[in-house]
Amino acid sequence: MRILHIITGLSTGGAERALYNLLSGGLSQRFDCAVLSLGGEGKFGALIRDLGVPVETLQMQAGLPVLSSIYRLRQQVRLFRPDIIQGWMYHGNLAASLAVWMAQGHPALVWNVRHCLYSLSSEKRLTRKVIRANRATSSCSQTIIYNSQLSREQHESFGFVRERGMVIPNGFDLDCQKPDLSTGEVVRRELGLPAKALVIGHVARYHPMKDHANFLRAAVDMARCVPGVRFLLVGREVTPDNPVLAGIVPRELMARFTFAGERDDVYRLMSSMDVFCVSSWSEAFPNVLGEAMACGVPCVTTDVGDSAAIVGETGLVVPPSDSSALAQALTDMAEKSSGQRRALGGAARDRIAVHYSLESIAVRYAQLYEGLTR
Repeated sequence: MRILHIITGLSTGGAERALYNLLSGGLSQRFDCAVLSLGGEGKFGALIRDLGVPVETLQMQAGLPVLSSIYRLRQQVRLFRPDIIQGWMYHGNLAASLAVWMAQGHPALVWNVRHCLYSLSSEKRLTRKVIRANRATSSCSQTIIYNSQLSREQHESFGFVRERGMVIPNGFDLDCQKPDLSTGEVVRRELGLPAKALVIGHVARYHPMKDHANFLRAAVDMARCVPGVRFLLVGREVTPDNPVLAGIVPRELMARFTFAGERDDVYRLMSSMDVFCVSSWSEAFPNVLGEAMACGVPCVTTDVGDSAAIVGETGLVVPPSDSSALAQALTDMAEKSSGQRRALGGAARDRIAVHYSLESIAVRYAQLYEGLTR
């Protein structure tokens, strides 16, 4: 079976990571796969190619596609001759729909929605148009995969066709993502974090919906009450010089904050954390939450997407955009003993193993594909 994955881009992001995980978790061995990026190959292009999966890029710029891009899309589809075309994210879904129309034969069409739709007005103008176009053409897809139940409910309420929807959450590789105390000690030395300090971590590229300002305000409130606590922030464009974040952390507390920038070794960094935090005001299924849990780190998260269902009883959940509630939850986690936090982290890892293992999620994708072509 030949499956063509068409994705908006391959830079650092949750959807890109999910596609790579699925391919490395068994789909690339089970099926003849190829990946087509509407943009560049970013971070994940080379990683996917290392799996033996061909990667092609259209190098499209932001905005409406030009005729040359559409022609190249048609070329790639006819060259690969897929049995199934799988779209990823809104732009990728539209491109996948166009690709099915241009393909020879009758490939099945699958969409993959990776976003919650709290408010259309919060999206960029072009994105709003693309989401409306998705709504208008959603009946063309044989199956629409959502990575969270809330995302499905929101999109179907907005007008996406109901009878084609299904939820397949993100999966996590428990062999790669696991507790590692010795690595955590090494990372702390590398970053200048005290060996005995309580370290609270946050991993996300800068984007308004990740609400870094909310996290920093909560961290400042906590730092004034909890002596010695340290904060480790990881992500592209997450710096104290970012105009949106500048000035939130007062100068006298800045030494308690470590801004590590974009990193390729996030799992190593997670091993140095005592508590992990998600501060977003919008998510569907935040990958970093499952990754931290798989690494045995107890989590505090805002109640966005399926986050509350993911952590269950193993972490703390607070309303989004409420820095006081977030600070209190982080403080509550800090006041637990190290043994209590380790127990929560162990329960969190067990929860990922039971509900979100990469192996089981890859099997669900494989069963879907086989059912569509049977």
